[in-house]
This record gives sequence, structure tokens and C-alpha cells, in this order.
Amino acid sequence: MTVAKAFWQRVEAGDHRLMRRVNHWYAPRLLRGLMIAATRMGDGWLWAATGVVLLLFGGMFRYLAFAAGALAACVGIVLFCALKRTSRRKRPCDIMPHCWAVIEPPDRYSFPSGHTIVAFAMVLSIGSFYPNWLLALLAVAVLIAISRIILGMHFLSDVVAGAAIGAALGQLSFHFSHYL
Repeated sequence: MTVAKAFWQRVEAGDHRLMRRVNHWYAPRLLRGLMIAATRMGDGWLWAATGVVLLLFGGMFRYLAFAAGALAACVGIVLFCALKRTSRRKRPCDIMPHCWAVIEPPDRYSFPSGHTIVAFAMVLSIGSFYPNWLLALLAVAVLIAISRIILGMHFLSDVVAGAAIGAALGQLSFHFSHYL
């Protein structure tokens, strides 16, 4: 067995253990509401509203920040769509029913988490222009990522990969926007 295959089997075993725990855990009502709200924030409307706020109140960096965020989000969407079609990994909710979440997945496949890619791409591209807001923006991205696991939409490795890809895209788009 190759090292890569052994590593992936270990990751999947951990993902499935966590999935079983999460899918059988009946979270407190307040946490359930927070997780559903967080995942809805990552559906796209929050990032569109952020773009409008940037254009209206973003100061001298408004256009660069908007361009960096838009670039990061667009590349992120194209990338996660291609990766999902390639990986074809089943979602946790398709493998085992969730005890309380009734969210419909936006697409068929799990790897990587598109919500997480776009959240981290947007947060790091925009937050790089506005460092005073970076911590609050990162909290939103982390909350969106956690919600995807708690709601049974993604495995932990889907979210970790999504965060890494999104962070890289966010930083690249921030640096690239200076050449526009």
C-alpha cells in the first residue's frame, strides 16, 4: 500500500467517525439555529452584500478590495465545481441521515467544501485591505466552515481543504489586485 493511500484511508476513517458522532448528536436549539444561519450566510448573499458595502463605504481601497474579493470568489467557484466533479465524494448526509438538520445540499458532491472555499477566499482577500476587520471576518468564515460539518453537509477534510484552497486564493487575489 502506498503512503498516500494509507494516509487517505486514515483521513477517511477519521472523517467517518466524526460524521457518525455529529449525525447522531442532537445539538441544543440555539446552536442549531446558529449553524443554519451560518450556512445560509455562506450561500452567497452575504458576499454580495459585502461587495455593495465595500463599494459604498470602503474608502480608498474600495475598488481594489472589491476586485480582489470578486476575483477570489469567481476562481473559487470554478475551482470547487471542477474538483467536485473530479472527486465525486459522497456527502455525509447521503451516507448517513442527520438527526435534526433538514438542509438540502446545493450539489451532489462533498469534496471540497465550496462554502468554505468562497468564505476564506473572500475573507482573506478583503481582510487584507482592512486588517482591523480581519479577525471578525475570519470568525465568520470559521463559523460557516463549522456549520457545514455540524449540518452533515461535509466531512472535516472537505472543510480543511476548502479553507486551505480559499486562503490561498484570497492571498493570491489580494496580491494580484495590486497589478490591476
